[in-house]
Amino acid sequence: MIHIYYGNGKGKTTAAVGLTVRANGAGMKTAFFQFLKNGSSSEIGILEKLPDNTVICCRECTKFTFEMNGSEKQLICKVQTDMLKKAADLVSSGNADLVVLDEFLDAYSKELTDTDNAYDIIKAMSDKAEIVLTGRAPTEAMLAIADYVTEMKSVRHPYEKGITARKGIEY
Repeated sequence: MIHIYYGNGKGKTTAAVGLTVRANGAGMKTAFFQFLKNGSSSEIGILEKLPDNTVICCRECTKFTFEMNGSEKQLICKVQTDMLKKAADLVSSGNADLVVLDEFLDAYSKELTDTDNAYDIIKAMSDKAEIVLTGRAPTEAMLAIADYVTEMKSVRHPYEKGITARKGIEY
């Protein structure tokens, strides 16, 4: 099955982390992939300690996408395309029952992963595992194949008052 957590509100990654912990606690093999994130978020350390959980981040993502030049975007696209292939390999080999592709929806919509094959890869993985996709703006095609769709909507956020992201809360 395919789960989508999307929107401009806080909580998409947090929900995906929670589901990973729940599934792992139930004895499932889990995998947590972070697209467009370099692994510096606070949840990564604890996820790496879970048994039978694979964690892969895009270590090359050191800038926001709007700060990247063309060659940096090409590198990120290659790395993230490889990440999606690794996720598919884990599922096909029986080494993942739940796979989180955090921020994948944005990597996909910004064409920073293989958009030609991603849809088919995700659809194929969903026949053998639970697949969780997070990001701000899913395409209509991704929404159409999802079994669960949850929108996170921001009503109020401290950033609006000039309060920047806080470690352990926003990252």
